[in-house]
Amino acid sequence: MATSESAVKICEITRVTPSPNSPNSPNEFTLPVTFFDTYWFKFPPVQSVYLYQLSDSHSTQSYFNSEILPRLKQSLSHALSHYLPVAGYLKWPSDASKPVVSYTPGDGVTLTVAESNVANFDTLISNEMHKAKELHPLASQLVLSDDKAGILALQITLFPCRGFCIGTTAHHAAFDGKIASMFMRSWAYLCKHGNNELPLPPELTPSFDRSIIKDPSGLDTLFLNQWKDIFAEDQEFDSRSLRIPDKYDPISDDVVRATFEFSNKDIKGLRDKAWSRSNTNGETKQQHYLSSFVLTLAYTTTCLVKTKGEGDRDVVIDFGVDCRARLEPPAPATYFGNCVVNYSNSAEARKFMGEEGFGFAIEMVSELVQKVKKGVLEGAEMKVTNFYAPKLPGTQLIIVAGSPKLNVYEADFGLSSKIKKVEIVSIERDEAVFMAESREGNGGVEVGLALKKHEMEKFAALFSAGLKTLD
Repeated sequence: MATSESAVKICEITRVTPSPNSPNSPNEFTLPVTFFDTYWFKFPPVQSVYLYQLSDSHSTQSYFNSEILPRLKQSLSHALSHYLPVAGYLKWPSDASKPVVSYTPGDGVTLTVAESNVANFDTLISNEMHKAKELHPLASQLVLSDDKAGILALQITLFPCRGFCIGTTAHHAAFDGKIASMFMRSWAYLCKHGNNELPLPPELTPSFDRSIIKDPSGLDTLFLNQWKDIFAEDQEFDSRSLRIPDKYDPISDDVVRATFEFSNKDIKGLRDKAWSRSNTNGETKQQHYLSSFVLTLAYTTTCLVKTKGEGDRDVVIDFGVDCRARLEPPAPATYFGNCVVNYSNSAEARKFMGEEGFGFAIEMVSELVQKVKKGVLEGAEMKVTNFYAPKLPGTQLIIVAGSPKLNVYEADFGLSSKIKKVEIVSIERDEAVFMAESREGNGGVEVGLALKKHEMEKFAALFSAGLKTLD
């Protein structure tokens, strides 16, 4: 197997700028950051990979370079004209108390074009186990310096005679997962329709109005100060620097990735099991929120805890909540930027064991959902410190990345291609759980994991055996 360094051949590194011929003429553009943005100020960039399968005739190097790549570049330029901040940088002016997102004419997104030297495309688009490091060469790195930080970096990699992938690396202080998905779907929409004058549909048109975000308590500055305190012992860290300190160890060769699917039938079976348990215990169905998200996260959590085995450790469940519709007044559904905060809860591992483990996990996740409904920003001043707060030795973190509501599989570029798989590469850092809607469009849910090989094998056995009992 090729190493990460030799797994791809870099063919081109270029800069794609917003289209000058677009109705949205690219002018200088500045967005102030809000507390939702400073909440993620020093969070590591999010790396994702979108994999597309091509027919044999459309996946040759000559056809790809002459037909597909030019269309991808042209539509990317047009998409950037609708999303000008994406083409810009995060900057911190010397006379400002907080950073800004700034675009000036000539700014653009760094695009790397590469060719894969390994024949592992079929494995990458499957649910099978494969080494986590195999995805690393498919996502480029953001430009980060003390003075400015890139918002988005892209890489398009051809797998000859099989397909191609688009790797994205995004700065979390500029926008969240919903906007990342919106941008990819906008790019795909413009590519598929091939018209530079085409406006985006309303559901893909970003709203840049920051006045909707109210911050009477000064949370933006509070979060910046919390980040400063978190990295205070790092002598190389300047509180105004836009670099992001790397606090993570390299991923070992023993870490593998795999994807697990919940069909609509599986989710119905889990719901029936949860209802049956509630009735047996004299509870009512309304006591818990039995959404697809709650059911699949609770089941995945139960399997993950059992995978690690018995013990006195704490288990922490953590997931992000889109606040757009929950603010007063609500923000537009297409509000550009971050509008997510995280909620977490903890319990002892032993409570997830045995026959009642799934039921307990339902209660735990449902309790978090109910907290969200009571007040999405309640206790927000403590949120950032929760990222790096000291945990008890051996604590098991189960952090959710993505959401089944982000519609990542709608990024259809046309091009005689079919989207086969979406992965978040960066879940490896915390053994996070990537959740997405089923690529089959059948109401199911996909769960992507990165674990040590022996743990993944145990998880797979537990996952499969538990679902079989629902039949």
